[in-house]
Amino acid sequence: MPDTYALAALFKHFRTTDVTDALDAVGRQDLTLMDERIRPLWQGIRFWGPAITVRALPANIRMPALNVPDAVRSHGIWFAEHGRMGVGDAVKPGCVVVTATGGCPETGIWGSNNALDLVARGAVGVLTDGYARDTDELIMQKTPVACRARGRTIIPGRVTFTGINEPVACGGVLVREGDIVGCDGDGCLVVPNEVVEDVIRTAAAILVADAKGRRRLYDRLSMPHDVTVDVEGMEAFYKDWL
Repeated sequence: MPDTYALAALFKHFRTTDVTDALDAVGRQDLTLMDERIRPLWQGIRFWGPAITVRALPANIRMPALNVPDAVRSHGIWFAEHGRMGVGDAVKPGCVVVTATGGCPETGIWGSNNALDLVARGAVGVLTDGYARDTDELIMQKTPVACRARGRTIIPGRVTFTGINEPVACGGVLVREGDIVGCDGDGCLVVPNEVVEDVIRTAAAILVADAKGRRRLYDRLSMPHDVTVDVEGMEAFYKDWL
């Protein structure tokens, strides 16, 4: 299989729409488009990277009543008994952490602290088909999170974790370690690693053709050029793929 960590850099200029069209061209129509409810938490997020996966499961036991000191360290108490998330140890620079949460109740698995920790470890994005919490802080921090909904509750008494880097179903699609996962304002998708090179080649051609057409319209309307119509820069960047 290709080195998707090296190839992920070539997705730098791609919109999810370019990649969606390229996936159509290689016979993967709609198969890897995540549930449309999974969206960037704040406008302007765009990330592409190989997946690191973790699966959340509903807990079948509640957290007991806690005094104040134990409430502060409730995550440590819960993880000591039921196992910690563990995905942070698997993070590689450039990866996207994908969390599958099928069947879990409202639980803010990713919040302002632990999501930022993943970024500090080198993740370029955090994606879940479940909930994120502390969303005001996540937005203020510009932490690149895509999620299905905003939540309020914490992990202890609600969720346990398993399956680091096992195949998961997230947002209705298969995600495996190393598949490239992408996100922007139009939604989220997966590029299976066995078609990634064909997708890059096709998406690059689609991107450049679109930029040429839109630049002609910019000129007709006397609009100043921006990076999205930098045809020469795109052609130079993708010179080995066009």
